[in-house]
Amino acid sequence: MQETGSNHISVLIAKDEFTINTGCARSEWLGAGLVFSTEEFRKSWDRTELSVLTPKFSLVPDSFFDISRAREMLAETVVLDTADDVRTVAVPEFAAHALYSVNDGGQLSQVISGSLGNAELFPEQYWQLKALQSIPDYNKIIASYGAGRIYLTMAQGRSLLISNSFPAGDFTTAQYWIFSLMRNFQLNPEVSTIWFRTPLEAEWEISLYSYFKSVEFLQ
Repeated sequence: MQETGSNHISVLIAKDEFTINTGCARSEWLGAGLVFSTEEFRKSWDRTELSVLTPKFSLVPDSFFDISRAREMLAETVVLDTADDVRTVAVPEFAAHALYSVNDGGQLSQVISGSLGNAELFPEQYWQLKALQSIPDYNKIIASYGAGRIYLTMAQGRSLLISNSFPAGDFTTAQYWIFSLMRNFQLNPEVSTIWFRTPLEAEWEISLYSYFKSVEFLQ
């Protein structure tokens, strides 16, 4: 684990794996079988952030948001299962509401939530949107990669460009989506930093450094 900083825990859950970022360490992806022996889940934390990597997410401007139509509105953009529980949360930074389901987190997400005082589960893109505020750069690029998808949120200054996820069975495909979107939005990687919320294999990080000014990890 790498050194980081403050008394909080952030857990990202992707199907049968999870990764932990705390005030003092960041883990690699850990298998579901380790959930009951993970020391961090037996501690008390000042702040807890639980994230489920799920494509079942949509951001709707407040002017169009109707809570009574939340499920219908989300189903217009993603495929929902009958059992999916659709929730909403305000994202005031962008005068919008997020519509989402975290059922993809399965039993693992419920066990982790219960271990951390029944902390609420949110979709990864919600946390990416929140993290934009902490990035000082004009070009803001946040990525998370896990369970065969790349999750991307990009902004310029205070203007949100995109927050979406794309299928990526390997990291080469993930990079395709990153650079395709940057090209569409005319973002130059040579003067940009890409910020990740998930672990990266060493060869992936080296590959990204070939294009970006810097590759950083959000704490």
